[in-house]
Amino acid sequence: MSTLQTLSRGLQVLEIVSRSSTGLSIAEIAQVLGVHRAIAYRLVSTLEEHLLVVRDGEGRIGIGGGVVALSERYQPQLRAAAQPVLRSLAEASGGTAFLCIAQGDECVAIEVAEPETPFLKVSYRVGSRHPVTRGAAGLAIAMQRAPRRTDTEDLQAARRDGFALTHGQLQQGAIGVAAPLARTGRTGLSAEACIGVVALHALDTEQAASAVLQHRDRLLAALS
Repeated sequence: MSTLQTLSRGLQVLEIVSRSSTGLSIAEIAQVLGVHRAIAYRLVSTLEEHLLVVRDGEGRIGIGGGVVALSERYQPQLRAAAQPVLRSLAEASGGTAFLCIAQGDECVAIEVAEPETPFLKVSYRVGSRHPVTRGAAGLAIAMQRAPRRTDTEDLQAARRDGFALTHGQLQQGAIGVAAPLARTGRTGLSAEACIGVVALHALDTEQAASAVLQHRDRLLAALS
């Protein structure tokens, strides 16, 4: 097994473990990766040495504190790169532009920019949070997770379109458009994040969606 293949599989382990609420056994990890249990064991042991995964009393593998530390260090870089992009998006769309990340089953705004002359301000500020099941930002986060039979029609539509569009889900009269911070709809090991706009006036949703996707790609380029 080459070094690059080992690295790729190690990253895969982190990704699949991060998506399990109860942790995974070595056998389950091996099955998902399609490798022998001995290989899965070595991958987990290496990640464990770097505190990226931990084992509970039953031997199930969960995300370790090392990943949390990496995520906390990533946020300031993400916010700094997002600031000029959000300002541009706010001016291009006429709405309040935002950058949100997931914290469990909630979506949290970590950076916000308003246009120079907002028509009506939306009460969407840094620190605002809401469930990932509601609002354009929430749906854009949920898009990055594995599909479920309980997915709403709005979420299913967002997966098809590549962006989420909602009307009045978080605030009466508000229109929101958001896209995952990943062209493929999945962010790998990076924090689940999204970029979007929200407005309390007649928003040209087609134009807003185009602006959101263009600025999402601009932010991804800045982060690469």
